[in-house]
Amino acid sequence: MKKTQFFLIILVLTLFSCGEYQKLLKSDDAELKYTKAVEYFNKGDFMRASTLFDAIATYYKGTDRSETVLNYMARSYMGQKDYYSASEYYKTYVRTYPKGKFVVESKFMIGYCFYLDSPDPRLDQAATNSAIAALQEFIDVYPESDKVPEANKLLDEMTNKLTYKAYLNAKLYYNLGNYLGNNYASAVITAQNALKKFPSTSYREELLMLILDSKYEQAIQSVDEKKTERYRNAIDECYNYINEYPTGKYRKQADKILNESKKIVKE
Repeated sequence: MKKTQFFLIILVLTLFSCGEYQKLLKSDDAELKYTKAVEYFNKGDFMRASTLFDAIATYYKGTDRSETVLNYMARSYMGQKDYYSASEYYKTYVRTYPKGKFVVESKFMIGYCFYLDSPDPRLDQAATNSAIAALQEFIDVYPESDKVPEANKLLDEMTNKLTYKAYLNAKLYYNLGNYLGNNYASAVITAQNALKKFPSTSYREELLMLILDSKYEQAIQSVDEKKTERYRNAIDECYNYINEYPTGKYRKQADKILNESKKIVKE
């Protein structure tokens, strides 16, 4: 009986709440809608809050409250984890109020929204690139902001994600080997480009080793007239890796390739 009564009470409250909300939507009282929208927002009911803020946005356009409403709308979509919509509202705020009281927050949040929308490295990284561009712009425009350390941290994470994607692409070429062409050469080019673009990446050692492995495999599978030159290239890469990572996790593998390559070149 107690459980039944409890659920009946919840049902009545829910129906009452829905009825009250429907009346609000039909109301012409913008002040009431604003007050209730803020209440819904503070309670974490971001969907109802965003709907009400959207309903009164035109009414307050051009007034002192307009930018506050726009900021609430962006934050309401953040609360719903609709980061694309949130970023659009933050962009609208920046365009509309370039010197507004929420402009620094909005500039940062544009980049943060793209960061939150950034997918797995195996997928398209358009959002990641947008996050990097927006966060770098924020740092350049507001170097004294207390959000700069966080923005730099997010930038490092995003650039590492792009580097990891490049590493995965290079590894795919490596695994394809000589299937339908010299994919080892493509692996080398992809890895080298990643190192040029992101020289301080945390995947630097992996990329260097992949270049070494790819050049060594090219040498092994070369025709006789190219073998010596390609083994010498592999030797050069061995020294590149060893000089940079003398105690690296691939040191034994690099030493083995170096010794094998030297034997072939001497022969």
